[in-house]
Amino acid sequence: MGSSKYFTLKEAKLNNNCPECYSTDGLQITFKQKFTENTFYKAITNDTLYDIHCYNCDTPIYPIQWTEDIDRVVDYQKRAIQPKSKSIKLKPLAWIIILLDIIIAVFIVLVAMGIISL
Repeated sequence: MGSSKYFTLKEAKLNNNCPECYSTDGLQITFKQKFTENTFYKAITNDTLYDIHCYNCDTPIYPIQWTEDIDRVVDYQKRAIQPKSKSIKLKPLAWIIILLDIIIAVFIVLVAMGIISL
């Protein structure tokens, strides 16, 4: 029914040594934010995630492998990102259903008040 995806907020190159290959020019951190979409709406959530990847040795760098230097740089980068604000955008189908509900409610009220007779 619905799908959740992540879109890239920010990518930053890190000058730290890779814990696997010890290269200083291959580390990159990527921050992503969750985007949900279904039949009725599109929404950006507050959920963010990040991962570090070394493009020299082509391996993901997990938090257990981080050195203190990498940990400090990740903390700095987390403070520096500006996630998009949480938002919801209704699709046309949702607007049609809301409009039909309002029309039905008005019709019921008019019938109950005796303005419209069946």
